[in-house]
Amino acid sequence: MKPVIITVDDDPTVLNAVERDLRQRYGRDYRVLKVDSGRQALETVRELKARSAAVALLVVDERMPEMTGTQFLTAAKELYPGARKVLLTAYADTEAAIAGINEIGLDHYLRKPWDPPEVHLYPVLDDLIDAWSATYRPPFQGIRVAGSRWSPQSHVVKDFFSRTHTPYDWIDVDADGSTRALVEKVSPGLARLPVVFFPDGSSLVEPGTRDLAERIGLQTAATKPFYKLIVVGGGLSGLAAAVYGASEGLPTILLECRATGGQAGASAQIENYLGFPKGLTGADLAQRAYMQARRFGAEIVSPREVTGIKVEHPYRVVTLDDGTELRSYAVLVATGMDVQRLDAPGVEALTGAGIYYGAALAESEGLRDQDVFVVGGANSAGQATVLFASKARRVVMLVRGDSLEASMSDYLVKRIKSAANIEVLLDTVVRKANGAGHLESIEVENRKTGEVRTLPAAAMFIFTGSTPRSQFVADLVERDESAFIVTGTDLVREGKRPRGWGLDRDPFPLETSVPGIFASGDVRHGSTKRCASAVGEGAAAVGLIHKYLEAV
Repeated sequence: MKPVIITVDDDPTVLNAVERDLRQRYGRDYRVLKVDSGRQALETVRELKARSAAVALLVVDERMPEMTGTQFLTAAKELYPGARKVLLTAYADTEAAIAGINEIGLDHYLRKPWDPPEVHLYPVLDDLIDAWSATYRPPFQGIRVAGSRWSPQSHVVKDFFSRTHTPYDWIDVDADGSTRALVEKVSPGLARLPVVFFPDGSSLVEPGTRDLAERIGLQTAATKPFYKLIVVGGGLSGLAAAVYGASEGLPTILLECRATGGQAGASAQIENYLGFPKGLTGADLAQRAYMQARRFGAEIVSPREVTGIKVEHPYRVVTLDDGTELRSYAVLVATGMDVQRLDAPGVEALTGAGIYYGAALAESEGLRDQDVFVVGGANSAGQATVLFASKARRVVMLVRGDSLEASMSDYLVKRIKSAANIEVLLDTVVRKANGAGHLESIEVENRKTGEVRTLPAAAMFIFTGSTPRSQFVADLVERDESAFIVTGTDLVREGKRPRGWGLDRDPFPLETSVPGIFASGDVRHGSTKRCASAVGEGAAAVGLIHKYLEAV
């Protein structure tokens, strides 16, 4: 997109002459726009800002009704402070031009007429455009998210874009005055945030993730009513099943209620996954799997919640949150886990405003020169701590247990202990979060000594365990006392198969108490909570589903 030169004059003859001369000299490298009033020109400037267009030069007449040239340039400066400003004046307007130089940093004023332009116009504008070009950096041409750092919904939008590998530019309206006026135009008083601006000039105010998914081209609805395999859950296990199911010729659809990747997708850095010696982020691993599944022909629908599954022989029927029903011969439940909420006063009110569950990588750039707390002592907490330590001034781990070694891989423990700006507080729990509108401090207690301290905090990231996402099949398949789905040989007790089984064989490994419904990954009773094992179970499930389909 070419940078823009705008000329404004209410006299059509003068306006056309200026436009002609500007196009003749600069039309090859710049887009020249003419506008016949200051108010309309201000609207044009706002629209250009919404589209992330660059404005290099404003050539404006001083004497215009409703809004003078100086008034227009004053308003335009808020949106484009770097644009060069030229005032067209008559001899009687010299005082206005001098005032403009003093008040708004006017770069030059030209008296009319300027003929010939080669003598009186181009030399001046050439210097101004050269000076602008020397400092110009092309603006980001993609999606822009304008919101407040302490707006929970702004965090949701940033997190969704980060998890879906969608490039975006974050604009903090509390710190960027030039954008604040633009945002207030679509969200008066900034009552609803964030505002998401798209490259075509359109915008969404406080959008939901499904609205965003549709705008960035994600599939949000199934294309067919029947599939041989329906995968519920888009974590690593579900993605592996989609890859192997589709690659082996099964019409496959994957349904994910948020963004693909699951808990692993929010991991700051996975360093012990086979084949990636330098490590990679969970979002990167999930994105690779997503693209691989799509390449083999799997449909991946998100965000779309599954509310229930029922049996209508020979079909397994999956019901979605909008009432849509999809039929299949086999279903794989790979819904993983939900992070447990931290039950302490003040936490819920400040979630999304300084308190976050998981790594929340979208917030990591705002941590510079800040004190950050990580709650938890397992691998995911350790990975986030190492990442945040590269950005924050100090990272403090709050660990309930009496050691890191009990729940964390050795390589992470060594890295944390060797970092100068990481502190580990063992036997420590959060008792309260404090802040007006955003997190300001936390109260922590040492479980052994009973000592309570209040510590200043810019952000707190919580990794306090998780619970299986299996409630939607609670009345259908057998679960253990912790709500994990029971599968395979664990269903056969004292030689007896599950109640209502009805088949002349034992359940396959990874098969639930309902034939044709399988479970894999973290949601399954007895699973190993590791990325590699989740992927392995997802792949293995497809082989077992093939065996099941042979008898259908």
